[in-house]
Amino acid sequence: MHNYVTYIQMESKGAEVTRKRFKPAVEENEGGRKFVEKVEFATEIARSEEMDLNHILEKIENFTELVSELLESGKAMLKQLSNEFEERMIMIHKEQIEKWQEEIKELKLLDASNVQSHAVLHDARCLLQNAHIDY
Repeated sequence: MHNYVTYIQMESKGAEVTRKRFKPAVEENEGGRKFVEKVEFATEIARSEEMDLNHILEKIENFTELVSELLESGKAMLKQLSNEFEERMIMIHKEQIEKWQEEIKELKLLDASNVQSHAVLHDARCLLQNAHIDY
């Protein structure tokens, strides 16, 4: 039987895959050459798979970076919107309070005017009653 060695090394985070295939020491006949060709073909496939794997890992890294950037920009945008919302709510509250205070002021002026009018009418009624009694 032909003797060959297959070596696979995988690092978990980098996920870098390296495959090495060594040719058998004995190449006696046509069968041996076919075996060598198969091993070389398998080596090419392994290299292609490694390139594909590295390409996918690069896509994962780029996508992760993009997601991280989007999260950070989203947080910043939401914080800005939150601050703007808070400022606007405070402004609306202030405007409404000022409006109601103005209404209260107008009602107090109207009430004072009504009290004054009531006093004038009361005095007029008293004068009319006194004049009616005198005649």
